[in-house]
Amino acid sequence: MTNGRQIGAAFERKVANMLFDNLNIKFRRDLEQYRQSLHGDLIADVDNFPFTIECKRRSKGTTYAMEWWEQAVESAKHAKNLPVLIYQLNRSPIRCVVDLNVILEVFGGNVVGHQNLVELTFDTFCMIVREMLNE
Repeated sequence: MTNGRQIGAAFERKVANMLFDNLNIKFRRDLEQYRQSLHGDLIADVDNFPFTIECKRRSKGTTYAMEWWEQAVESAKHAKNLPVLIYQLNRSPIRCVVDLNVILEVFGGNVVGHQNLVELTFDTFCMIVREMLNE
């Protein structure tokens, strides 16, 4: 049986490669995540990347677990970034979870006063990041 840590590490590498392909930014795994809490899973090689990335891979289920999002939020607060949860369930496409306020800010909408989570495709998340980095 494959161990969960190996599955998680393989998924983090997959996401890092996909982000490079879409954003032309290199990412590396943050190995401190295994020694200390409050670290995201991937670190961008640029200083202005606005998100702390939490990656999760699970074989069963229908959507993300709220504790995954809470972990992403805590890691992002520690890094003074925005949280993003990037996850994949077996036989499903990769999905990204962000706060709707992030999208509203990027595209000039009215920010709401509370958190509203939205799920995005990986390509849509990358488009939002490109817009944020172009500002």
